[in-house]
Amino acid sequence: MKTVHVIALTAFAVTIASVTPASGRQENRAANTPPSGMLQTMPHGNYECALPGNAGGAAFVVVEEENFRISTASQYSSPAGAGTYLLRGKDLTFTRGPKKGERFERIGDNQLRKLEADGEAGALLCTRRGS
Repeated sequence: MKTVHVIALTAFAVTIASVTPASGRQENRAANTPPSGMLQTMPHGNYECALPGNAGGAAFVVVEEENFRISTASQYSSPAGAGTYLLRGKDLTFTRGPKKGERFERIGDNQLRKLEADGEAGALLCTRRGS
């Protein structure tokens, strides 16, 4: 490839990158927009899910029925049963089982934030508590 072509393609790529939103969670993502990114798995272990508390009481309120355990081969288990999940980039979607259709955003190595039906971040936060 000629040098002039390489320079032109590089300039084009830089221009596209400068006008494209930063990677990570996209604001106001439509509920039917498929997640994109590299396939990954979450760290194995028990995930405890909680809602924020208030200044006059507990710092957080555990929601036992939302808790789940991640195991091998993209499998999870919860109090209601077992299933599978798919993690693409920062988007985790439960694809089978009792949590089928629930979506989360990975916000750290060991944390997930539940997404509402419209794709907005919800209040529920799930944190890995160990294996």
